[in-house]
Amino acid sequence: MADFFEVVRSQRACRAFAPEPLSDELVELLLEAATHAPSAENRQPWVFVVVRDERRRALIAELARRAWDGGGRAQASGRLTSGLLADVEGGIGGGFATAPVVVVVCGDTGLGDGRVLPASVFPAVQNLLLAATASGLGSALTTLPLAFSDELSQALGLPDALRPMAVVPLGRPARPLRSPRRQPVSAKAHRERYGAGW
Repeated sequence: MADFFEVVRSQRACRAFAPEPLSDELVELLLEAATHAPSAENRQPWVFVVVRDERRRALIAELARRAWDGGGRAQASGRLTSGLLADVEGGIGGGFATAPVVVVVCGDTGLGDGRVLPASVFPAVQNLLLAATASGLGSALTTLPLAFSDELSQALGLPDALRPMAVVPLGRPARPLRSPRRQPVSAKAHRERYGAGW
């Protein structure tokens, strides 16, 4: 198993996946890591829908593409570098759909106040991403398909109490992933008060 800090430093979005299938045992190991995240009042309001069916995965990818074409691209184009924009566009245009597993992470509104549900669900998503990296897999976090959450919920047969909150494609990377570029801690951390350098 990889060193924790090495995993943290190398985790990054993967947008192109090899067609190699993932075993249930491996997926369950990743989900177990996700379920060890903290949650408010230990209510554990996360629910994971593991999608392997090709048609359902294609539908989820199509919802992401519709959201991208319907305004996501325009919003991102002014903020992303041309290289990152092309990478995101390629992932939405095809790479996303090639992931052998797509996990739709939901929040159970019956187990937590909907206003603070993200504070409990997204730590589980982060654990899932880190566990995927530690296992040599690629992953990404997207919320684009949630622009059509009613369609997504219907396709997955979600009851009313479950709210889709994140979509995580999983699989072997189609090509090696470089470590992400990050600003140094000194650019983001302050001592005691804002403006006092680290």
